Amino acid sequence: MNNYGFVRCAVAVPQLKVADCAFNAEKIFELIQTADNENVSLLVFPELCITAYTCGDLFYQTRLRQEATAALQLLLEKTKEMNIVFVVGLPVFYKNALYNVAAVCRQGEVLGWVPKTHLPNNQEFYEKRWFASAAALTPDCPDEPVEYCAFDEQWEAPLCANQIFECSEFSFAVELCEDLWTPAPPSADHAMHGADIIVNLSASNELIGKHIYRKTLVEQQSARCNAGYLYASAGMGESTQDLVFSGAGLIAENGVTLAETERFSLENQLIISEIDVEKLRAERIKNSNFNNSVSNIKYERTTFFLSDEGNEPFTLHRAVNPHPFVPSKEKMAENCGEIFNIQTGGLIKRWQHTQAQTMIIGVSGGLDSTLALIVAVKAADKLGYDRRRVVGVTMPGFGTTSRTYNNATALMQSLGVTAMEISIKAACEQHFKDIGQNTEIHDVTYENSQARERTQILMDLANKMNGLVVGTGDLSELALGWATYNGDHISMYAVNTGVPKTLVRYLIDFAAATFDEKTARILRDIAATPVSPELLPTDHKGAMTQFTEDVVGPYELHDFFLYYFVRYGFTPEKILFLAKRAFVKSQEPRTKSQDIENQGLYTDEEIEKWLRVFLRRFFQQQFKRSCLPDGPKVGSINLSPRGDWRMPSDAAGWGI
Repeated sequence: MNNYGFVRCAVAVPQLKVADCAFNAEKIFELIQTADNENVSLLVFPELCITAYTCGDLFYQTRLRQEATAALQLLLEKTKEMNIVFVVGLPVFYKNALYNVAAVCRQGEVLGWVPKTHLPNNQEFYEKRWFASAAALTPDCPDEPVEYCAFDEQWEAPLCANQIFECSEFSFAVELCEDLWTPAPPSADHAMHGADIIVNLSASNELIGKHIYRKTLVEQQSARCNAGYLYASAGMGESTQDLVFSGAGLIAENGVTLAETERFSLENQLIISEIDVEKLRAERIKNSNFNNSVSNIKYERTTFFLSDEGNEPFTLHRAVNPHPFVPSKEKMAENCGEIFNIQTGGLIKRWQHTQAQTMIIGVSGGLDSTLALIVAVKAADKLGYDRRRVVGVTMPGFGTTSRTYNNATALMQSLGVTAMEISIKAACEQHFKDIGQNTEIHDVTYENSQARERTQILMDLANKMNGLVVGTGDLSELALGWATYNGDHISMYAVNTGVPKTLVRYLIDFAAATFDEKTARILRDIAATPVSPELLPTDHKGAMTQFTEDVVGPYELHDFFLYYFVRYGFTPEKILFLAKRAFVKSQEPRTKSQDIENQGLYTDEEIEKWLRVFLRRFFQQQFKRSCLPDGPKVGSINLSPRGDWRMPSDAAGWGI
């Protein structure tokens, strides 16, 4: 069964009674059984969950340790036939010391014992009263032997903090509670030595504000380590003599929380999601500094096997954001403002450096040219220049509609820029005569001649007016090669090359709120206008007849393909799998991405069709990207041949 690089993981918070190991084992097993039925590969429980964390001086009692051993033995017996790795916490006595240990278990065996390294011993915590640190056991160099613990003459396995457990699909390592809160968490070393996923068995009590801080720690550590992070903290069954525990459980991936438990629940808690190990490894490959600080600490590596029954198609619990470039509503204003700052900052620097008198922009009344015009106006305002130094040129052609023409002229007037109108019809008709082009044949020559005529006008005006031509093409068009070579493909500074099409409308809507109501109305209508190059003649009513997405496909699909193809290097098969998950009627659980209204819905056949188009065009059109003008990078994906994307123009393409 193809899991597309995903590993199904779970965090469990069982019901619990302090010092009642038999009861605790029963509740733990219930959750293991549920997780196994859900095809979970890796399951983590809270710290000292077999005994309870709050046993106090009962940890000194031989009876408690014996019952903990018996409970673990029972769990191992009951899970011999299960296809799951689970990690539970219990106290382990070894060589005259007691350790707070995570037992990594699989099919009736203990794969390894991982003791806690950093023991809290301040304020409400005093673990050093009972436990010894793993530091006394962990080898400092590769030549030192690793301790093996035969727990009560059973389950001989390595006993050290530096262990990595690995199978063909993923690898993971363990840290316990306070280990995460230290200045240098062990998980950083674990990750640099190859652990894709970190599991943390914790007993973190609740205080005002602590939950937010704890969640931030988990997210930040998962981001810092480019790792998945499974965090399971002690629940409501713990003693409330001095502290209250809520059962905080989190599943995070590279800085993003995928799932979390309901805190303060009196019932068993189990959260399930998938960690995208392929994506994490792609991040690490691109991070040239990831292994710079890797230590020479000896790591014990234990290999295990997960069976691949292949009975059912692989499905995801986690939702897939259909619009990965679009911020959530909560971050929309902040992110849009930052994008404008980046675009404006880039243009300001170029304006100052070239000492140009004017900025020349072809204004069509469409999305991209509107965004470029707004950026130029904001740059002029910030520099204290008269807005009339921004020159907007509308160039009506054979396909220009009254809607886009009127919006273009009204917007330039409303913004107070210098407005020019130069029709390209006569020039193109003369050009068609010169090259023998039949004006009734509306082929690519007919279309591209208009785009090149417009570019010639802008370039020559820039020469005449000591100006700089500001490009309008966006990131999505560059990915598809949806630009006329030596036409709108060329400019002197391209401010939109880092902005995907799905984001342009949001930027214009955001900008509308920063202008007067008259300008805002124009901007909102432009944002609602269908995407079209308007190169084919209008119908008898003057209406638009050419729609870009009818030809190249929906931009929201192409932006989705672009994101996962370039950002993570996913295979076409995996991108197709994710797209079929993303563009469905509903997803559970809901994510912030679903705040976006009017999410597109597509059949599997439509998604496959447009993915083929994307892949074909992305490879065939690289030659246009190889000679792009300068432009500012805005997000994590950019196609500049000088920076993020260096690809041969004649590379063989991949299909599905």
